[in-house]
Amino acid sequence: MNIGVRMVCAAAVVLAFAQCGVGNGGIASNGDALPPEPDYSDTTQWYITDRHGKADLFYVISTETGDYTLDDSITYHYANTYNDSVRGPLLGEMKGVERLVCGEMNFFSPYYRQCSMQSYTSDSMTLARMPVPTEDVRRALDYYLKNKNDGRPFVLAGYSQGAIILLDLVKELDDEAYSRMVALYAIGATVSKDMLDENKDRIKAARCADDIGVTICYNSVRNNQCALKFLEESAVAINPVNWCVDSTPATLITEPSPLRFGKGQKKDTLTVHLDSITGLLNVSGFTGKDYVLPLIGKEGNYHSREVWLYRNQLKENMRLRSNKMLNALRRGVN
Repeated sequence: MNIGVRMVCAAAVVLAFAQCGVGNGGIASNGDALPPEPDYSDTTQWYITDRHGKADLFYVISTETGDYTLDDSITYHYANTYNDSVRGPLLGEMKGVERLVCGEMNFFSPYYRQCSMQSYTSDSMTLARMPVPTEDVRRALDYYLKNKNDGRPFVLAGYSQGAIILLDLVKELDDEAYSRMVALYAIGATVSKDMLDENKDRIKAARCADDIGVTICYNSVRNNQCALKFLEESAVAINPVNWCVDSTPATLITEPSPLRFGKGQKKDTLTVHLDSITGLLNVSGFTGKDYVLPLIGKEGNYHSREVWLYRNQLKENMRLRSNKMLNALRRGVN
């Protein structure tokens, strides 16, 4: 299917979804059974830590859901944000990412009806299912900006499915909200040249360690052949170790994860460089056992490690960019 046809199909799905009124459960326009719609005025639909910080981190989690059935014997392809067993892995990622990268920022992460890992096994299935989680996060972000942000600078960060959604939604920010967006960290996602060209006022490629209002993308692989089929090339890419956009190599020494306890955590000395043609982040020297994503993964693809590997760099960089935004706002310059 060529890109033009795919865009038309995607638009048709979004329109049909909007017209079908599937509020509280029901059936989506593609025939999928839907769990209840999250109500973002309900505190159970958020994971929030208020540190009384001067800036916020709004984080959208990656895919933590597979197809599942509940007592009704229906197979669901979207997370049920009111079911404790389904929520568990979502909460685990929220807590883990907060601990790894949030620092002194306030942390806001919405539960949403993310589509399952099985949804990424074909382009047509992905296009049919993504409108549901995208609309949930759209409503969550709108609720956050109107009711929880209180005019503070904010970092948008998403991982994998969450990053794909935020790349859509950043285009919709009004000028006032965008003026306070520190940066968008679209981790484990790509930006096409067409997307970049068509959205220059909102998607601006990061060029260094401290520019603000920009988008940060990277995808780590052992070599280019290890890229996932939908993450093979990006027009926006930066090395999160040295914050260079050229092929200058950087050395990264992995430290034991604070989220894992006990022995067996080895240090690796990695060399990380950006492939200037594909935008892929080539990582050599990793000796740990690869975790291969189910259904879509490849040996030598580090998609599941994108936050963990660069956690210290991400935490410091979010602090650096946030402070620069705060200083700019104090001076009335942005």
